[in-house]
Amino acid sequence: MDWLETIRDISTRDFATLGVQDVAFVKPVESDGKTAYSIHAADGTEMGLVHDRDVAFAAVRQHDLEPLSVH
Repeated sequence: MDWLETIRDISTRDFATLGVQDVAFVKPVESDGKTAYSIHAADGTEMGLVHDRDVAFAAVRQHDLEPLSVH
């Protein structure tokens, strides 16, 4: 079975956890009238909120995850 067939047959549960061990998303949000950055696990779970994008990316990297920006 090739990777494409494997991906097509992935369960909803497995799909939801895909990337949880590898990536985190950083998304700009508004907090107290200012731009803040929300950090989310690959499954959408919010993990933190900081007021600086560079700090958000550094925090993600400190936990051995790859940060991805969401606009």
